[in-house]
Amino acid sequence: MRMAAALAVLVSHSYPLAMGHSKLEPLKGLIGKTLGEVAVDLFFIISGLLVTSSLYHRKNAIDFLWARVLRIYPALLVMLLLTVFGLGACITSLPVGEYLASWQVYKYFAKCATLIAGALYELPGVFNGNPYKNAVNGSLWTMPYEVRMYAILLVSWLVFRLMGLYRQKVFEIAIVCAAAVALVAMLCLHFMGREDSHFLRFFYMFFSGSAFYVLRERIRLSGIVFGVFAVGLAASVLIGQGAFGVVYLFTAAYVWLYLAYAPSGVLRVYNQLGDYSYGVYIYAFPVQQTIAALIPGVSVASMTLLAAPVTIFWAVLSWKFVERYALSLKVLYASHTRRLMAIRRRPA
Repeated sequence: MRMAAALAVLVSHSYPLAMGHSKLEPLKGLIGKTLGEVAVDLFFIISGLLVTSSLYHRKNAIDFLWARVLRIYPALLVMLLLTVFGLGACITSLPVGEYLASWQVYKYFAKCATLIAGALYELPGVFNGNPYKNAVNGSLWTMPYEVRMYAILLVSWLVFRLMGLYRQKVFEIAIVCAAAVALVAMLCLHFMGREDSHFLRFFYMFFSGSAFYVLRERIRLSGIVFGVFAVGLAASVLIGQGAFGVVYLFTAAYVWLYLAYAPSGVLRVYNQLGDYSYGVYIYAFPVQQTIAALIPGVSVASMTLLAAPVTIFWAVLSWKFVERYALSLKVLYASHTRRLMAIRRRPA
């Protein structure tokens, strides 16, 4: 599901990166959302479920933090090194020395490498002649929100640990209430005709997935319910974008998680290959921008067909040589951290 979502983002980005805008993306005119927006919602829903599961199984903040850090940052740093000091230096319209001497290069690297205060998108002289000018990796804009969701989840868990016997139950109730409050807030914005807040949207999607995990023993993945929801979504499209927006908020998490868990057989063979979705997500945009720079006037279809195999190639390398190795260090780093903390706590 995550790989499908990552490729959907690639397809969606082909419209603005080839044409300079996304107005002609078919799904946007039909449901009011681009394919990429739907795919990112899917990412946050699945992330909410899996990250909450990770927290429950580890029951330790140090283990949880190292798992999240090693999942995101090593591959991100390698991608940034390649794009900033490799691709950027090769493709910039400035002399290489001037490019490398620019403070903007290092500010871009530092901000994108931390994600805490958002991301930057422009490198000096890079992609300034493209239809979608200057943006080096627009996909990174969602990642600071992802990191913030991890932080909110962990801080909430730590706060509720201070409670007594019923702390886990109270934490679970708080997760479900958080998702419900976010849903009400989203509906209020929708009916007031105001644009959704990015933070609120991602908060709702993430904690919807989280709520599904804490309610996992009470929620039944039913083909009948899925069918009703799917028909409801299809019918709402016929009514209009406003109706679709409401139905989508109520049904998206169930529909995506049913599709993730219900199918079996040959579809699941893919999971034995590795998790290339993160690599696809972080490499696709610079690959597509490079294609736009090298092939002026490239069509949406051509960009998609050219970018997909190149991006998957880099994603496979990222998984095999960076991500998989980094994830294997989780237990070791967490153990070292606990040991260091124990040493510092000892009296002199």
